[in-house]
Order: sequence, then C-alpha cells, then structure tokens
Amino acid sequence: MKKSKVVPLRIPENLDHLAALSAQEQQTDKATAMRQWLYRGAVQYVLKLVAEGRVSMGRAAELLDLTVYDIQRLAEAQGLEVGATDEQRRKSRALAAKVAGGSR
Repeated sequence: MKKSKVVPLRIPENLDHLAALSAQEQQTDKATAMRQWLYRGAVQYVLKLVAEGRVSMGRAAELLDLTVYDIQRLAEAQGLEVGATDEQRRKSRALAAKVAGGSR
C-alpha cells in the first residue's frame, strides 16, 4: 500500500460542490474524486516538466509511481515529445562511434 499523508486543505465552495457531483457520478466519495483530480493534475504537471527537459523520464516515473513505459504512453497520448532531442541523439551516436572506434 502506498504511503499517504493527511493534508489540511481549504477549497472554494464551488469546487466542493463539483467534487460532490463528480463523486455522485462515479459512485464514490468526495475525497476520492478530489484525489483523482489531484493525481490527474500531477500527471499533467510532471509530463510538462519532462517535455521541458526539467525532469527525466525515470524521475517522472518515480514521482507518479509508474514505469518509464507508462510515462511514455501518457506523453504520447497527450501528443507530447518526451524522448531524446535530435541534438541528444546526435551526441549519443557520436559518442558511441568514438567508443566503438577506440576499442578496436
């Protein structure tokens, strides 16, 4: 089971009403509805950080308790480019060629 933490939080009444509506539609409770909203927002934020190159795919996976492959699929579903840049691929190929040439 994942660790959880109780966090006191004040929210506007309109969000409380929306959470109640969401909970009713999903046949769950308000706290679960709010946790789902929070998680979806966290996913969006982490994917943005990955796309900007501020967080690695590995770190994103750790933060969201997912696999790197899950992060890749989520990013692709949102149309985000999260793989290596063309420049990074070029540098990797040059380094690989240099290493391969030096081992002969």
